[in-house]
Amino acid sequence: METCATTPFDHAKADIILRSVDGVEFRVFTLFLSLASPFFETLFGLPQAPDATTNQEMKDGLAVIAVSEDSKTLDSFLRFCYPSTLAEDPSLENLTDALSVLAAARKYSLDLIERKVCQALVNPKVLETEPLRCFAISRNARLKHETIIAARHTLRQPLIPAWCAEIDLITASDLLALLTYHKKCSIAVQTLWNFKWITDHYRSENGCKWIFASGNGYNGCRCGRVEDRRFFLWGDRTVTWWTTYIQEVFELLKDSPSGDTVRIAADMTVQKVRGASCTACSGRVGENMAEFSNLLAQKVEEIVEEIELEMDF
Repeated sequence: METCATTPFDHAKADIILRSVDGVEFRVFTLFLSLASPFFETLFGLPQAPDATTNQEMKDGLAVIAVSEDSKTLDSFLRFCYPSTLAEDPSLENLTDALSVLAAARKYSLDLIERKVCQALVNPKVLETEPLRCFAISRNARLKHETIIAARHTLRQPLIPAWCAEIDLITASDLLALLTYHKKCSIAVQTLWNFKWITDHYRSENGCKWIFASGNGYNGCRCGRVEDRRFFLWGDRTVTWWTTYIQEVFELLKDSPSGDTVRIAADMTVQKVRGASCTACSGRVGENMAEFSNLLAQKVEEIVEEIELEMDF
């Protein structure tokens, strides 16, 4: 049994009815659809056969066109077609309807809606929390730019991702390509362990005395310095908590090779140092680690930028 769609698709002066596959009838204005879509412009511009010679279904004096989309998808893309004063654009932030709306947009040549869906898939707020879902939807839709951006954001998460329903949208080969990309990035960032980027940036020990807990203000430092030569800079010992951070962050980067991993680990180190009894280090650790972690995060992102997601589009 057919039902009528909600406002604004129930207008008494509408001039055509679109019926969804689940039986919901949308009373719409051909003008709005024609302006939004070349497909509808052509469809509604075709000469109409005399009533007696056509099998066109009519209802309340309006032609009824059956479409293959369900009512939820139809409602979403029709709202994009209507003026904003009559219907607000639907939110695609939860991604649930993104693929079906994108398919409808392509089918009906609604370029604006396709761009809107693409924008939703690279929305920083969505990517931050659900990069794998964005990747799967983008890959399924063969959106190269959006797929690559989503793949980059998956690096913030562990190598083996948590399951999501959209994983069924991609093939085993697609998932293998993503995991291979992730692994390559993990291996590549480990080259930063040589610390040349530190000596190149600071030039000398004087540029980063806090790493050695030396100089003015550090006379009372009780954090200690390591004897492990792997952590020596310019042939000198570094402060213990900094070497602990370096060990921890490079271990984390094996699983999540992202600049965010670096910054989050730095925040944790700051809290640890402030919670210790060394007043010499705790007063400056926030500023120093913010600057240092930004530097390391930048180096990580530069390396990852060079790694290619090997996938055909």
